[in-house]
Amino acid sequence: MVDAARAAKMADRIKVIVAKTLERGIRDPRLGFVTITDVRVTGDLQHASVFYTVYGSDEERAESAAALQSATGLVRREVGKNLTARLTPSIQFIADGIPENAALIDSLLTEAHKRDASVEALKKTAQYAGDEDPYVKPRDIAAEEEAAGFDDDDDDEDGHYVSGNA
Repeated sequence: MVDAARAAKMADRIKVIVAKTLERGIRDPRLGFVTITDVRVTGDLQHASVFYTVYGSDEERAESAAALQSATGLVRREVGKNLTARLTPSIQFIADGIPENAALIDSLLTEAHKRDASVEALKKTAQYAGDEDPYVKPRDIAAEEEAAGFDDDDDDEDGHYVSGNA
């Protein structure tokens, strides 16, 4: 296993090399507007996964994927020339799901905004289900005793009830 910092540096270097190679070295008309989003290298530096996105329709994405697949050898050769490693890692292009995930998150946020607006509209015409003030008030013990018919004769000087045998 290689140090994780070295693998990260190598991944960053491969990302730059692949981007420059795609920009300058590949003349395939099928290749659309490709952006390299990430590169991940295995712990033994033998394999590099290159994540990319393509701007355009599904058909343009499929054509760009075919162009990248056919240019894998050329890209690997350029990576081998510009890398200072003993072995050149194999290259695999993987379509990144960032645009689809971003579209999903955007649609979820739109739905949440619509629901918030409907709750606000309901809140303007809402009424309480019970009392307007649902909190418990402090008890008035003297008023409750008076309503229950207790006499003040049975109380001691502190106001506590005393039975008849005291």
